[in-house]
Amino acid sequence: MAKRPTKAPPAPLPAAAAPRKSGRPTSAKPRPKKAPTPPPSESPSEAAAQPQAAPPPRPEAADPFAFGADQRHLLETLSLNLAKAAMTAQSAIAEAALSQADRPAALSPDPFNMAPAMTSVMTSLAARPEKLFQAQADLFSRYMDLWSTTSRRAMGEEVAPAPSTDKRFRDPAWSENPVFDVMRQSYLVTSDWMNGLVASVEDVDPRVKRRAEFFTKLLTDAFSPANFLASNPAALKALAETGGESLVKGMQNFAADLERGAGKLKISQADYGQFTVGENVATAPGQVVWRDELFELLQYDAATETQHAIPLLIFPPWINKFYIMDLQPANSLIRWLSAQGFTVFVCSWVNPDKDKAEFGFDDYLHKGIYRAVEKTLEQTGSDRLNAVGYCIGGTLLGAALAHMTANKDTRIASATFFAAQHDFAEAGDLLLFTDEHWLAEIEQQMEAAGGFLPGAAMADTFNALRANDLIWSFFVSNYLMGKAPPAFDLLFWNADQTRMPKRLHLDYLRRMYGQNALAKGEFEIDGERIDLSTIRTPLYFLASREDHIAPMNSVYRSARLFGGPVTYTLAGSGHIAGVINPPAANKYQHWTNPALPETLEEWQAGAEQHPGSWWTHWTAWLRPKSGDLIPARDPKTGPLKPIEPAPGAYVKVKS
Repeated sequence: MAKRPTKAPPAPLPAAAAPRKSGRPTSAKPRPKKAPTPPPSESPSEAAAQPQAAPPPRPEAADPFAFGADQRHLLETLSLNLAKAAMTAQSAIAEAALSQADRPAALSPDPFNMAPAMTSVMTSLAARPEKLFQAQADLFSRYMDLWSTTSRRAMGEEVAPAPSTDKRFRDPAWSENPVFDVMRQSYLVTSDWMNGLVASVEDVDPRVKRRAEFFTKLLTDAFSPANFLASNPAALKALAETGGESLVKGMQNFAADLERGAGKLKISQADYGQFTVGENVATAPGQVVWRDELFELLQYDAATETQHAIPLLIFPPWINKFYIMDLQPANSLIRWLSAQGFTVFVCSWVNPDKDKAEFGFDDYLHKGIYRAVEKTLEQTGSDRLNAVGYCIGGTLLGAALAHMTANKDTRIASATFFAAQHDFAEAGDLLLFTDEHWLAEIEQQMEAAGGFLPGAAMADTFNALRANDLIWSFFVSNYLMGKAPPAFDLLFWNADQTRMPKRLHLDYLRRMYGQNALAKGEFEIDGERIDLSTIRTPLYFLASREDHIAPMNSVYRSARLFGGPVTYTLAGSGHIAGVINPPAANKYQHWTNPALPETLEEWQAGAEQHPGSWWTHWTAWLRPKSGDLIPARDPKTGPLKPIEPAPGAYVKVKS
C-alpha cells in the first residue's frame, strides 16, 4: 500500500509579543524608511557610493485621549458641580422626608378621584374596538409622517422643521437640532393623540369625562421632554456653558423651596424679597377708617378737586388680597378711579384663622357687606352707594342684593361685577374639585389645620388649572436652568394667598359649585331663599374671553338671572389681565352689546369690538349713577377717625 506523502513541518510560530502595560493606549512606533531604489542607470556600486539623505522626522500620532489644561479644568469643574448639585438635592429631600415623617398620611392616594373617571373612559373605548382601531391607525400615520421627514432630513435634504407655537419649545435648538426636533414632535404627536382620544368618548357623564380629560392633560404636560434635564437642550446648554453651576443653583433653589414649604415643594414664582406691601405694591394713598374682626374699611385720598356725591365701595374676593387692584401706580384701578372723581372705598378682608372656622355666608353678609355699606354711608353722609364685587366677592354681593330686595333695602344704587359667577352650571375646571370625594379631602385638610383651608392649598388648586404656565415653566427655569425667580409684582401677589374658613368654604363648594343652588333659587341666608330675579338694581357685568376661573359663558348665564337692567361687557385676556387693564396701556380689546339675548353666541354675533381697555366704557355707565360733583372728601376729616394709613394691617398678614 503506497504511503501518503508526508506534510512539510509547520513553520515556527512568531514570538509572542510582550504584554502591553495597562494605561491609556499608545501609538505604534514609526518604522524606519527603506533607502530609495537607485535609478536604473546607476550601478549598485555607484548608488552605494553616494551619500544617503536622512529621512525627514515623522510627527508622532496625536493622542485622542490627551486633554489640555483648560479642558481638564472644565471637566473637573463640571464633575465637582454635578456632585455638589446631587448632594444638595439629596440633602434637601432627606430633610423634607424627616420633616414630613410625623405628619398623617393623605386621606386618599387619589385625591382628585381620577381612577373611576379613567376607568369609565377606558371601558367606553374598549366597548368600541373600531374607534380604537381608527385611533391606532391615526397614530401610526402621524408617526410615519414624522419618520419620513426625519429620514429625509438625516440624508441631507433641506426640510423645514415643523413650526410650533408652544412656549415650552421656543428655544431654537428644539427645531434646529434633529435629535431634539424628533423628541419635540414625537411628544406633541403622542400627547395630542392621547388627549384627543379621551375627548372623543361620547357615552360618559360629561363631568366624569371632563375629569378624565383634565387628568390626561396634567399627565401629558408632566411628561414633556422640556421638563427633564437630559432632554432639554436649553438646560443642557446652560449646564455646559456654566460648567455645571446652573444645576448647582437650580438645586439650591429646589432646597430653598422645600424648606419654604416645610417639607413640601412650594415652587417660587417670583422674587418675593423684592416686594413689600405698602412700600412698593399697594401704595395708593388713603386711610383705614374702620376695623373690626372681619374687615378693614379703606378710604382713598381724592385725586381731584371735586368728587361724585355717591361713593363707590369695592368688595374684593377673600380668596385673594385686594391689592391686585393697586399693584403699581401705572396699573392701579384704585388710583385711576380716584383720578376720575370717584370716592373709593375698599373692603380689606381679614386673613381668617381658627377663630373664624364657623363663619359662613350669613356672617360675611351681615358682618361684611351690610356693615361696610353702613360705615361707608356714615363716613360720606350719603344715603346710597355704588358697589363692586370681584370674583367670589361678586357672588356674595349678588346674594346680598337679593337679600336686601326682600327686606326693602335700597342703599345700593347700582352694582358692578368683575369676573363674578352666580350660575355655576358651566363654571369651568373648578367644577372638578367639588364632588363629595374631593370635598371629604378638603374637609380633612381644614380639620387638620384647625378649621380653615391653608392658603397654599388654594394656590395649588389654581396652579393646577394652568400647570404649564404656573408649575412647569418655573420648574424648568428655577431648577433645570438655575435662574432666579423674576421680580414680578403680579406673581408676588398671586403667591400671597389667604386662608378660607371651613364652613364658608364648604358651603361655597358644595352649594354653589356642586348644587348650583344660587341659580336655582335654593340658596338660603337667614332662612330666606335668595331669588336673584327679584333684583331691579342696574347691573354691569364684566367677563374676560380667556378666563379659566370665571368662564365668559358662565358669567353670561349669571347676568341673565337678574331681573333689572343689565349691561354685559366682554374683555380680552383672562381673569386678572382682562380686568386690570388701564387705558394708558392700550392693550387687548373689549366688546359691547346693549342687548342680552338668550345665548352668549347670539350676544357675540351682535357685539361691537373696541380697541383697548373697557374701563372707559364702565365709567361712562357709572357716572350718571354717581350723583353730582361736590368738594373732594378728605379721609382724615370724616366722622370715622383714621386708624392707620392704607393699605392697613389685615392685608399684610401672611398665611
